Amino acid sequence: MAIRKTPTTLADGRALLYFDDTEPYSSGAATRQLSDTRELPAVAVDSTMRYDVLTGEWVTLASHRMDRTFLPAADACPLCPTRPGRAATEIPADGYDVAVFENRFPSLALSAADPATECVDGEPLWPHRAAAGRCEVVCFTSDHDGSFAQLPTSRVRTVLTALADRTRELSALPGIAQVYCFENRGAEIGVTLEHPHGQVYAYPALPPRAEAQLRQADRHFRQTGRSLLRDVLDAERRAGTRVVAETEHWTAYVPAAARWPVELHVAPHRDVADLTELTGPELDDLAPLYLDVLGRLDRFFDGVEKLPYIAGWHQAPTGEGRELGRLYLQLFSLMRSPHRMKFLAGSESGMGAWISDTTPERIAARFREVAP
Repeated sequence: MAIRKTPTTLADGRALLYFDDTEPYSSGAATRQLSDTRELPAVAVDSTMRYDVLTGEWVTLASHRMDRTFLPAADACPLCPTRPGRAATEIPADGYDVAVFENRFPSLALSAADPATECVDGEPLWPHRAAAGRCEVVCFTSDHDGSFAQLPTSRVRTVLTALADRTRELSALPGIAQVYCFENRGAEIGVTLEHPHGQVYAYPALPPRAEAQLRQADRHFRQTGRSLLRDVLDAERRAGTRVVAETEHWTAYVPAAARWPVELHVAPHRDVADLTELTGPELDDLAPLYLDVLGRLDRFFDGVEKLPYIAGWHQAPTGEGRELGRLYLQLFSLMRSPHRMKFLAGSESGMGAWISDTTPERIAARFREVAP
Protein backbone atom coordinates (compact mmCIF):
# COMPACT_ATOMS: atom_id res chain seq x y z
CA MET A 1 0.00 0.00 0.00
CA ALA A 2 1.56 3.30 -1.14
CA ILE A 3 1.23 6.16 1.34
CA ARG A 4 2.80 9.51 0.47
CA LYS A 5 3.72 12.06 3.13
CA THR A 6 3.79 15.70 2.01
CA PRO A 7 4.89 18.42 4.46
CA THR A 8 4.11 22.12 4.32
CA THR A 9 3.53 25.01 6.74
CA LEU A 10 0.45 27.02 7.68
CA ALA A 11 0.23 30.82 7.58
CA ASP A 12 1.47 31.21 11.16
CA GLY A 13 4.39 28.80 10.72
CA ARG A 14 2.85 25.65 12.17
CA ALA A 15 3.57 22.36 10.43
CA LEU A 16 0.99 20.59 8.26
CA LEU A 17 1.40 17.08 6.83
CA TYR A 18 -0.70 15.24 4.27
CA PHE A 19 -0.72 11.43 4.29
CA ASP A 20 -2.26 10.30 0.99
CA ASP A 21 -3.26 6.76 0.03
CA THR A 22 -5.35 7.60 -3.07
CA GLU A 23 -4.35 8.60 -6.56
CA PRO A 24 -3.15 10.81 -8.09
CA TYR A 25 -1.63 11.98 -4.79
CA SER A 26 -0.15 8.77 -3.36
CA SER A 27 2.13 8.30 -6.38
CA GLY A 28 3.14 11.96 -6.58
CA ALA A 29 1.36 12.53 -9.89
CA ALA A 30 -0.43 15.41 -8.17
CA THR A 31 0.11 17.38 -4.94
CA ARG A 32 -2.41 18.77 -2.49
CA GLN A 33 -2.70 22.53 -2.05
CA LEU A 34 0.29 23.53 0.08
CA SER A 35 -0.13 27.28 0.42
CA ASP A 36 -2.18 28.67 3.31
CA THR A 37 -3.45 32.07 2.14
CA ARG A 38 -4.99 33.15 5.44
CA GLU A 39 -3.81 36.14 7.47
CA LEU A 40 -3.42 34.19 10.67
CA PRO A 41 -1.89 35.76 13.78
CA ALA A 42 0.13 33.42 15.94
CA VAL A 43 -1.39 32.40 19.27
CA ALA A 44 0.78 33.33 22.26
CA VAL A 45 1.42 30.08 24.11
CA ASP A 46 2.17 30.65 27.78
CA SER A 47 1.96 27.07 29.05
CA THR A 48 3.83 26.22 32.22
CA MET A 49 4.04 23.18 34.47
CA ARG A 50 3.88 23.37 38.26
CA TYR A 51 5.03 20.61 40.56
CA ASP A 52 2.38 19.34 42.99
CA VAL A 53 4.46 18.48 46.03
CA LEU A 54 1.53 16.58 47.58
CA THR A 55 1.35 14.00 44.77
CA GLY A 56 4.71 14.30 42.99
CA GLU A 57 2.92 15.14 39.73
CA TRP A 58 3.45 17.94 37.22
CA VAL A 59 0.30 19.98 36.47
CA THR A 60 0.11 21.86 33.15
CA LEU A 61 -1.36 25.39 33.14
CA ALA A 62 -2.45 26.57 29.68
CA SER A 63 -4.69 29.61 30.14
CA HIS A 64 -4.63 30.54 26.43
CA ARG A 65 -6.79 27.47 25.74
CA MET A 66 -9.80 29.22 27.33
CA ASP A 67 -10.34 30.96 23.97
CA ARG A 68 -9.97 27.92 21.70
CA THR A 69 -12.58 27.03 19.09
CA PHE A 70 -15.64 25.41 20.70
CA LEU A 71 -18.21 23.32 18.77
CA PRO A 72 -18.43 25.48 15.64
CA ALA A 73 -21.14 24.94 13.02
CA ALA A 74 -20.32 22.33 10.38
CA ASP A 75 -19.76 25.02 7.72
CA ALA A 76 -17.22 26.72 9.99
CA CYS A 77 -15.30 23.62 11.08
CA PRO A 78 -11.52 24.28 10.98
CA LEU A 79 -10.76 20.59 10.27
CA CYS A 80 -12.74 20.37 7.05
CA PRO A 81 -10.99 20.97 3.71
CA THR A 82 -10.97 24.51 2.32
CA ARG A 83 -13.92 24.56 -0.07
CA PRO A 84 -15.08 27.29 -2.49
CA GLY A 85 -17.51 29.74 -0.93
CA ARG A 86 -16.40 28.94 2.62
CA ALA A 87 -13.82 30.45 4.89
CA ALA A 88 -10.33 28.95 4.64
CA THR A 89 -9.58 26.26 7.24
CA GLU A 90 -6.53 24.63 8.79
CA ILE A 91 -6.39 22.40 5.68
CA PRO A 92 -5.67 24.49 2.53
CA ALA A 93 -6.54 21.62 0.16
CA ASP A 94 -10.08 21.01 -1.07
CA GLY A 95 -9.79 17.39 0.04
CA TYR A 96 -7.43 15.04 1.88
CA ASP A 97 -7.03 11.44 3.01
CA VAL A 98 -5.33 11.99 6.40
CA ALA A 99 -3.92 15.32 7.58
CA VAL A 100 -1.81 16.20 10.62
CA PHE A 101 -1.00 19.68 11.87
CA GLU A 102 0.31 21.42 14.97
CA ASN A 103 -2.51 22.41 17.30
CA ARG A 104 -3.22 26.16 17.18
CA PHE A 105 -4.14 26.13 20.89
CA PRO A 106 -1.67 23.59 22.30
CA SER A 107 -1.38 22.56 25.92
CA LEU A 108 2.33 21.95 25.30
CA ALA A 109 4.63 23.83 22.91
CA LEU A 110 8.35 23.87 22.25
CA SER A 111 8.07 27.68 22.06
CA ALA A 112 6.79 27.89 25.65
CA ALA A 113 9.16 30.14 27.59
CA ASP A 114 10.77 29.18 30.88
CA PRO A 115 9.29 31.05 33.86
CA ALA A 116 11.30 34.01 35.13
CA THR A 117 11.93 32.23 38.42
CA GLU A 118 12.66 28.60 39.28
CA CYS A 119 9.84 28.39 41.83
CA VAL A 120 6.37 29.89 42.23
CA ASP A 121 6.53 32.89 44.60
CA GLY A 122 10.16 31.97 45.24
CA GLU A 123 9.04 29.03 47.39
CA PRO A 124 11.17 25.88 46.86
CA LEU A 125 8.10 23.70 47.54
CA TRP A 126 6.64 24.75 44.17
CA PRO A 127 9.07 24.36 41.26
CA HIS A 128 7.74 25.32 37.86
CA ARG A 129 8.98 24.99 34.29
CA ALA A 130 7.98 25.60 30.69
CA ALA A 131 5.46 23.10 29.31
CA ALA A 132 7.86 22.50 26.43
CA GLY A 133 6.29 19.70 24.41
CA ARG A 134 4.19 19.45 21.28
CA CYS A 135 0.52 18.85 20.46
CA GLU A 136 -0.73 17.81 17.04
CA VAL A 137 -4.17 17.21 15.52
CA VAL A 138 -4.76 14.14 13.32
CA CYS A 139 -7.72 14.43 10.90
CA PHE A 140 -8.87 10.91 10.03
CA THR A 141 -11.02 11.89 7.05
CA SER A 142 -12.23 14.96 5.17
CA ASP A 143 -15.85 13.81 5.78
CA HIS A 144 -17.17 15.99 8.59
CA ASP A 145 -20.06 13.63 9.34
CA GLY A 146 -18.00 10.43 9.35
CA SER A 147 -16.26 8.61 12.17
CA PHE A 148 -13.17 6.47 12.70
CA ALA A 149 -15.39 3.38 12.97
CA GLN A 150 -16.76 4.06 9.47
CA LEU A 151 -13.37 4.30 7.77
CA PRO A 152 -12.37 1.65 5.25
CA THR A 153 -9.65 -0.71 6.43
CA SER A 154 -7.15 0.89 4.06
CA ARG A 155 -7.72 4.32 5.62
CA VAL A 156 -7.28 2.94 9.14
CA ARG A 157 -3.94 1.60 7.91
CA THR A 158 -3.03 5.12 6.73
CA VAL A 159 -3.98 6.62 10.09
CA LEU A 160 -1.80 4.06 11.88
CA THR A 161 1.09 4.88 9.52
CA ALA A 162 0.65 8.57 10.30
CA LEU A 163 0.64 7.90 14.07
CA ALA A 164 3.81 5.82 13.76
CA ASP A 165 5.43 8.62 11.76
CA ARG A 166 4.51 11.23 14.36
CA THR A 167 5.68 8.98 17.20
CA ARG A 168 9.04 8.58 15.48
CA GLU A 169 9.59 12.28 14.78
CA LEU A 170 8.25 13.63 18.07
CA SER A 171 10.19 11.10 20.13
CA ALA A 172 13.37 12.47 18.58
CA LEU A 173 12.68 16.06 19.71
CA PRO A 174 14.84 17.29 22.60
CA GLY A 175 13.34 16.91 26.05
CA ILE A 176 10.43 14.64 25.07
CA ALA A 177 9.76 11.88 27.62
CA GLN A 178 6.80 10.10 26.00
CA VAL A 179 4.44 10.30 23.02
CA TYR A 180 0.72 9.56 23.43
CA CYS A 181 -1.65 9.19 20.45
CA PHE A 182 -5.35 9.34 21.30
CA GLU A 183 -8.90 10.02 20.12
CA ASN A 184 -11.75 11.57 22.07
CA ARG A 185 -15.21 10.94 20.60
CA GLY A 186 -18.48 12.44 21.76
CA ALA A 187 -19.65 15.63 23.43
CA GLU A 188 -19.97 13.68 26.69
CA ILE A 189 -16.20 13.19 26.65
CA GLY A 190 -15.63 16.93 26.17
CA VAL A 191 -14.93 17.05 22.43
CA THR A 192 -14.81 20.66 21.18
CA LEU A 193 -14.62 19.84 17.45
CA GLU A 194 -17.03 17.26 16.05
CA HIS A 195 -15.02 16.47 12.92
CA PRO A 196 -13.44 12.96 13.22
CA HIS A 197 -9.97 13.55 14.58
CA GLY A 198 -7.41 12.48 17.14
CA GLN A 199 -4.42 14.09 18.81
CA VAL A 200 -0.77 13.40 19.53
CA TYR A 201 0.87 14.74 22.70
CA ALA A 202 4.62 14.76 23.17
CA TYR A 203 5.16 15.20 26.91
CA PRO A 204 8.24 16.79 28.52
CA ALA A 205 7.71 14.62 31.62
CA LEU A 206 6.09 11.25 32.13
CA PRO A 207 2.36 11.63 32.88
CA PRO A 208 1.17 10.18 36.22
CA ARG A 209 -0.33 6.99 34.76
CA ALA A 210 2.80 6.24 32.73
CA GLU A 211 5.00 6.91 35.75
CA ALA A 212 2.92 4.60 37.96
CA GLN A 213 2.94 1.86 35.34
CA LEU A 214 6.70 2.20 34.91
CA ARG A 215 7.15 1.93 38.68
CA GLN A 216 5.08 -1.26 38.76
CA ALA A 217 6.93 -2.69 35.76
CA ASP A 218 10.27 -2.01 37.42
CA ARG A 219 9.16 -3.69 40.65
CA HIS A 220 7.87 -6.70 38.69
CA PHE A 221 11.11 -7.00 36.74
CA ARG A 222 13.20 -6.86 39.92
CA GLN A 223 11.10 -9.61 41.45
CA THR A 224 10.73 -11.91 38.44
CA GLY A 225 13.16 -10.80 35.73
CA ARG A 226 10.22 -10.57 33.31
CA SER A 227 8.21 -7.87 31.56
CA LEU A 228 5.03 -6.90 33.44
CA LEU A 229 2.98 -6.06 30.34
CA ARG A 230 4.17 -9.24 28.63
CA ASP A 231 3.09 -11.28 31.65
CA VAL A 232 -0.28 -9.51 31.78
CA LEU A 233 -0.99 -10.35 28.13
CA ASP A 234 0.10 -13.97 28.57
CA ALA A 235 -2.04 -14.35 31.70
CA GLU A 236 -5.12 -12.90 29.97
CA ARG A 237 -4.66 -15.26 27.01
CA ARG A 238 -4.20 -18.26 29.33
CA ALA A 239 -7.31 -17.44 31.34
CA GLY A 240 -9.36 -16.55 28.27
CA THR A 241 -12.31 -15.40 30.38
CA ARG A 242 -11.93 -11.77 29.35
CA VAL A 243 -10.52 -12.26 25.83
CA VAL A 244 -12.80 -10.63 23.27
CA ALA A 245 -10.99 -11.26 19.96
CA GLU A 246 -7.70 -12.69 18.70
CA THR A 247 -5.88 -12.46 15.39
CA GLU A 248 -2.51 -13.70 14.22
CA HIS A 249 -0.68 -10.76 15.75
CA TRP A 250 -3.06 -9.16 18.31
CA THR A 251 -5.34 -9.93 21.26
CA ALA A 252 -8.22 -7.75 22.46
CA TYR A 253 -9.22 -8.29 26.09
CA VAL A 254 -10.89 -6.63 29.05
CA PRO A 255 -8.25 -6.15 31.79
CA ALA A 256 -8.77 -8.08 35.01
CA ALA A 257 -9.01 -4.86 37.03
CA ALA A 258 -10.90 -2.75 34.47
CA ARG A 259 -11.97 0.57 35.94
CA TRP A 260 -14.35 1.95 33.33
CA PRO A 261 -17.90 0.67 32.65
CA VAL A 262 -16.75 -0.16 29.11
CA GLU A 263 -13.02 -0.90 28.67
CA LEU A 264 -10.89 -2.91 26.28
CA HIS A 265 -7.15 -3.31 25.67
CA VAL A 266 -5.58 -4.40 22.39
CA ALA A 267 -2.00 -5.68 22.63
CA PRO A 268 0.47 -7.10 20.08
CA HIS A 269 1.72 -10.64 20.54
CA ARG A 270 5.28 -9.55 19.81
CA ASP A 271 7.11 -7.33 22.30
CA VAL A 272 7.33 -3.83 20.80
CA ALA A 273 7.99 -0.52 22.53
CA ASP A 274 5.81 1.72 20.37
CA LEU A 275 4.02 2.10 17.05
CA THR A 276 7.28 2.67 15.17
CA GLU A 277 8.38 -0.93 15.79
CA LEU A 278 5.32 -2.58 14.23
CA THR A 279 5.89 -4.45 10.97
CA GLY A 280 3.76 -4.13 7.84
CA PRO A 281 1.92 -7.43 8.50
CA GLU A 282 1.23 -6.39 12.10
CA LEU A 283 -0.27 -3.08 10.94
CA ASP A 284 -2.28 -4.87 8.23
CA ASP A 285 -3.64 -7.25 10.88
CA LEU A 286 -4.42 -4.44 13.32
CA ALA A 287 -6.53 -2.29 10.98
CA PRO A 288 -9.53 -4.67 10.66
CA LEU A 289 -9.32 -5.62 14.35
CA TYR A 290 -9.46 -1.93 15.28
CA LEU A 291 -12.66 -1.54 13.24
CA ASP A 292 -14.02 -4.73 14.80
CA VAL A 293 -13.66 -3.48 18.38
CA LEU A 294 -14.95 0.01 17.53
CA GLY A 295 -18.03 -1.62 16.02
CA ARG A 296 -18.55 -3.56 19.25
CA LEU A 297 -18.31 -0.30 21.21
CA ASP A 298 -21.13 1.16 19.13
CA ARG A 299 -23.28 -1.92 19.75
CA PHE A 300 -22.49 -2.23 23.44
CA PHE A 301 -25.60 -0.39 24.68
CA ASP A 302 -28.99 -0.79 23.00
CA GLY A 303 -30.23 2.57 21.77
CA VAL A 304 -26.77 4.20 21.72
CA GLU A 305 -25.68 4.59 18.10
CA LYS A 306 -22.30 6.22 18.77
CA LEU A 307 -20.78 5.42 22.13
CA PRO A 308 -18.63 8.25 23.50
CA TYR A 309 -15.14 6.88 24.04
CA ILE A 310 -11.45 7.57 24.48
CA ALA A 311 -8.88 5.49 22.58
CA GLY A 312 -5.22 5.93 23.45
CA TRP A 313 -1.94 4.24 22.53
CA HIS A 314 0.24 3.59 25.59
CA GLN A 315 3.85 3.60 24.39
CA ALA A 316 7.21 3.13 26.08
CA PRO A 317 9.10 6.20 27.33
CA THR A 318 11.66 7.65 24.95
CA GLY A 319 14.50 7.46 27.49
CA GLU A 320 14.98 5.95 30.92
CA GLY A 321 12.72 2.96 31.50
CA ARG A 322 12.05 2.34 27.81
CA GLU A 323 12.95 -1.33 28.18
CA LEU A 324 10.10 -1.71 30.71
CA GLY A 325 7.42 -0.31 28.41
CA ARG A 326 5.29 -2.19 25.91
CA LEU A 327 2.77 -0.95 23.35
CA TYR A 328 -0.97 -1.42 23.87
CA LEU A 329 -4.20 0.35 22.93
CA GLN A 330 -6.71 1.27 25.63
CA LEU A 331 -10.33 1.97 24.62
CA PHE A 332 -12.85 3.00 27.25
CA SER A 333 -16.11 4.86 27.75
CA LEU A 334 -17.50 6.81 30.70
CA MET A 335 -21.04 5.66 29.84
CA ARG A 336 -22.26 3.16 32.46
CA SER A 337 -25.70 2.47 30.96
CA PRO A 338 -27.60 3.89 27.96
CA HIS A 339 -27.20 7.70 28.05
CA ARG A 340 -26.01 7.66 31.68
CA MET A 341 -22.43 8.62 32.41
CA LYS A 342 -20.20 7.51 35.25
CA PHE A 343 -19.26 10.63 37.18
CA LEU A 344 -16.10 10.58 39.24
CA ALA A 345 -17.52 11.76 42.54
CA GLY A 346 -16.08 11.85 46.06
CA SER A 347 -14.17 8.58 46.29
CA GLU A 348 -12.73 8.60 42.77
CA SER A 349 -12.06 12.33 42.34
CA GLY A 350 -11.19 13.20 45.90
CA MET A 351 -9.19 10.14 46.91
CA GLY A 352 -8.43 8.29 43.68
CA ALA A 353 -10.09 5.19 45.18
CA TRP A 354 -11.88 3.63 42.23
CA ILE A 355 -15.30 1.98 42.48
CA SER A 356 -16.56 0.07 39.44
CA ASP A 357 -20.27 -0.30 38.70
CA THR A 358 -19.77 -3.61 36.88
CA THR A 359 -17.24 -6.44 36.56
CA PRO A 360 -14.60 -7.05 33.87
CA GLU A 361 -16.14 -10.45 33.14
CA ARG A 362 -19.56 -8.88 32.42
CA ILE A 363 -17.92 -6.30 30.15
CA ALA A 364 -16.09 -9.03 28.22
CA ALA A 365 -19.24 -11.12 27.90
CA ARG A 366 -21.11 -8.18 26.40
CA PHE A 367 -18.26 -7.46 23.95
CA ARG A 368 -18.42 -11.08 22.78
CA GLU A 369 -22.20 -10.90 22.55
CA VAL A 370 -22.05 -7.94 20.12
CA ALA A 371 -19.42 -9.45 17.84
CA PRO A 372 -19.89 -8.70 14.14
